[in-house]
Amino acid sequence: MNAALCNIYPIFKFSDTHCQQPRCPSSWTAGGRSSNRLPTPGSLVIETAEGQVDEETRSESVARRLILLRHAKSSWADRSLRDHDRPLSKSGRADAINISHKLQQLGWIPELILCSDAIRTRETLKIMQRQVRGFSEAEVHFISSFYSIAAMDGQTAEHLQQAICKFSRDEILTVMCMGHNKGWEEAASMFSGTSVELKTCNAALLEGSGKSWEEAFILAGLGGWKLQGIVKPNISQ
Repeated sequence: MNAALCNIYPIFKFSDTHCQQPRCPSSWTAGGRSSNRLPTPGSLVIETAEGQVDEETRSESVARRLILLRHAKSSWADRSLRDHDRPLSKSGRADAINISHKLQQLGWIPELILCSDAIRTRETLKIMQRQVRGFSEAEVHFISSFYSIAAMDGQTAEHLQQAICKFSRDEILTVMCMGHNKGWEEAASMFSGTSVELKTCNAALLEGSGKSWEEAFILAGLGGWKLQGIVKPNISQ
């Protein structure tokens, strides 16, 4: 087996079919699709004599991939710095290089990156962009709340869902969210229904499906995202 595939679960291929424009929910939904959902654009609608509506949807549900990446290891050398402003350590910079190439080899390159604005997450992303062209070509948004929300019990999963729905479009099939523990570990566990440990620069690879990101979150609910693997920068982790 290729060394890049060590320490991960099996990875599968996904469809690249485009979808319709999403409508973001205002809060986390753990249940199924609403029975009074309006027909999506591009659908054929037939009304029966009883007033019931049958829908023949032309678009199909597609795989949607979510990468939850914890920042690389930071430095504590300068104790005068605020936690938010700590840079990466030497080993953290090396791990950021390694994880970028492993994600590239696995084919998990995001089209949208949502990143905490902390210095250590910014530096992790900057290194990854220098190493792999795909990361530099992705749309990037720095979100300050990613730093604070990760410290709050039970809040990160819903916050990530709302951010993804806000910034994504139907044609975006792979999203990467970069942030901090304890929130990132907690969110990966809540999405997958599996206990997930994310050490520094570890990435949880999650898969759901839906015509939009909104629908993917609705259909999966809590615990319904499939954990495809945990990617680590080195074997020692």
